[in-house]
Amino acid sequence: MGQQTSTFVAPPFAVPQIRVPLIAIRHGQTDWNAEGRLQGQRDIPLNDIGREQARRNGETLARHIGAGEGWDFVCSPLERAVETMQIVRRQLDIDPDAFALEKRIAEASFGDWEGFTMDELKVHDRAAYRSRKDDRWGARPPNGESYIMLAERVAPWLVSLDRPTVAVCHGGVIRVFRAMVEGDHPSLFDGPPTQEKIYVIENGTGRWV
Repeated sequence: MGQQTSTFVAPPFAVPQIRVPLIAIRHGQTDWNAEGRLQGQRDIPLNDIGREQARRNGETLARHIGAGEGWDFVCSPLERAVETMQIVRRQLDIDPDAFALEKRIAEASFGDWEGFTMDELKVHDRAAYRSRKDDRWGARPPNGESYIMLAERVAPWLVSLDRPTVAVCHGGVIRVFRAMVEGDHPSLFDGPPTQEKIYVIENGTGRWV
């Protein structure tokens, strides 16, 4: 999709064509983020830092798309994403609650790992910890989802987009988006995607702004 350099390495899942501009915003920080805990689909609220991050990202978005006329707004149903979207929309001076919820862009479930830090998981279940280190895309937490499974969940939603879209979602979802437009490379797993910027996908390329 789009122009890709010779260094592009296809991710280990199908890559759908993203036909319209898509702006992805990761929810603001939660206390579990600050502690390095795997949240997955646990409904952890924003903390005050996260609310300020959402406000600044709303300001950035307003500079990029104005009041958002002609754009659809879609949000993960998890509380931290919903509150982020409400704050973002207030910065655009539009109805904070006029957006759609989309469960397909909820965070990957980490199953039995949710609530653990990686250091705790290393002690609690060393084999599981090692499997994640060895296969970041394919490793599946017990009773959870792998990143490949997450990509397969997200892809039909991406294919369905027919209007420019702002999506408030999660670190794992944005990691999948990035792999689809930037290719699979080790830096995708150098820490979670930032909560301080927005990720803009246009014409088959992605960039942070």
